[in-house]
Amino acid sequence: MRFTAPAQQTGWIERPDCRIAYQKVGAGPPLVFAHGLGGCFMSWWQQVAHFAPRYNCISFSHRGFWPSSAPPEGPDPAAYAADLAALVDQLDLGDIRLVCQSMGGWTGVEYALLRPGRVKALVLAATTGTLDPQQMRQLERDRLAAWAAESATTRADLGQRRIHPAAGATMAEAQPALHLLYGQLDALSAGLDKEAVRARLGASRTRPPAALAAAGCPVLFVPGGRDIVIPPFAARAMAAELPDAWVAPIPAAGHSGYFEHAAAFNALVEAFLDGIE
Repeated sequence: MRFTAPAQQTGWIERPDCRIAYQKVGAGPPLVFAHGLGGCFMSWWQQVAHFAPRYNCISFSHRGFWPSSAPPEGPDPAAYAADLAALVDQLDLGDIRLVCQSMGGWTGVEYALLRPGRVKALVLAATTGTLDPQQMRQLERDRLAAWAAESATTRADLGQRRIHPAAGATMAEAQPALHLLYGQLDALSAGLDKEAVRARLGASRTRPPAALAAAGCPVLFVPGGRDIVIPPFAARAMAAELPDAWVAPIPAAGHSGYFEHAAAFNALVEAFLDGIE
């Protein structure tokens, strides 16, 4: 049988203050991908190619991230969930499965709470979104200060070696081509003040972990064992406070396990989706 590539569609949705770019690939139940601070809709190339034979894969670029536009005051993560809602409505997707990494977790958690019961499955990869690690149970909170100090030291060292902290030293050393590509994708949004976005993300991390239960959806946390951006131990602490949550770590991964160890990441997500369908 001759291979036929899955159908593709690219487009835009118009928001009151910006335009959001998206791409659809494949056919089947809708599977939406929300990228992190260092990415754009193209960051999910290894996931879209894998899942498109079974799912209608929709990836998009958050406001302000290439090639989407930004309002004059810069992108505010408080608008991310409403942007996703507009995309879901314009494409008439209905209930969705949602895979989020890092910053995308802010979108995912808030969208799931905005539309309870409308998210069939939520994957939070290297992220807790708006769920506040400072409101974890005491044992994990006690670990935060030491982890943060070690993380800051590691990030400073990586900066001196021109290694992207969201990629990590292992990716840079073992998979230099992937590290290069990661940096190139990040640079597409080089005009964006990412430190301002990072500050807004931090300020909006206010929800107690148990608050996500109101979304009424199963949740899979996929932490990277070597993550220096989001504390990997936060995943288990938060999952313990939710009625329908699992944790599937990738021990060898840094902050971007979906990019660094795509086959392992895809297998975890696929097993999760198969288990709830």
